Amino acid sequence: MSDTPTARAGAPCSLVSAGRRRLTALAALCLLSGAVWGCGNPDGNREGESTLERIRRTGVVRVGYANEAPYAYLDSENDRLTGEAPEIARAVLGQMEVPRIEGVLTEFGALIPGLKAGRFDMIAAGMYITPTRCREIDFSDPTYCIGEGFLVKAGNPYDLHSYEDAKANDEVEIGVVAGAVELGYAEAVGIPRDRIVVFPDAPSAVAGVQSGRVSAYAGTILTVRDMLGKADDPGLEVAEPFTNPVIDGKTTQGCGAFGFRSDDDAFREAFEEHLRGFIGTPEHLKLVRPFGFTDADLPGGVTAAKLCKAGA
Repeated sequence: MSDTPTARAGAPCSLVSAGRRRLTALAALCLLSGAVWGCGNPDGNREGESTLERIRRTGVVRVGYANEAPYAYLDSENDRLTGEAPEIARAVLGQMEVPRIEGVLTEFGALIPGLKAGRFDMIAAGMYITPTRCREIDFSDPTYCIGEGFLVKAGNPYDLHSYEDAKANDEVEIGVVAGAVELGYAEAVGIPRDRIVVFPDAPSAVAGVQSGRVSAYAGTILTVRDMLGKADDPGLEVAEPFTNPVIDGKTTQGCGAFGFRSDDDAFREAFEEHLRGFIGTPEHLKLVRPFGFTDADLPGGVTAAKLCKAGA
């Protein structure tokens, strides 16, 4: 299955006999105008045409992602959108005979607004299903369920092993990413809002720990481990052991899925039909193991309907 690389400074657009200067200028224009999926995006829906019909006609799906490994990120070395969500999307869309995906890079907090505005056709970013988000968009059933983690300075000077530990220490400030569920977790366990710092992305939150701006970066355990590896900083570590937050008397575990516009039922249902037959198969597990997912992360009997109602 082929892809169109995510547009960024210097990324190729489909121009014939264009010089490097013109290419760079046009790539910048694409970014400034918000057309971050590249100049070769498919045409929009024809009159009376649904998203599913247009996807089948053009053979292209635009997916929104937030560049957060291991869920969805650009492998710059190979110029390929990869991660748990894009790779599953490729497999499922391939079964639907849709040969190409185009990545639309978006800050995590802007994924749902971007989807609703039509900047892309679906969210493939490992986004957790929550009742609040379910009021905005529709979700597929989850593809995984995992726990939380903290990235802290080496030696874990504040002895943080849970959100509750952070709440108990007035000197502790935690960093979260804008639009991520960790802000809700922190507030739900009672961490005061003035001790929660919101960063635009995970690298910024890691830098906040390194500089001492925050005492810990809160994220999914896979993201925290991935960011530790990328930081390559002996002054950082993952807080271990770690206990997931307890909210309303229940231990919280996040479950990620694909997001769709609420009026795109035909597309979502067609995608889900193939997704249900794929999750948990040997092919699926082989596909996601390189990103740190294991059999233990399978969602089991958890469904989007259950998660959308939980705590609503």
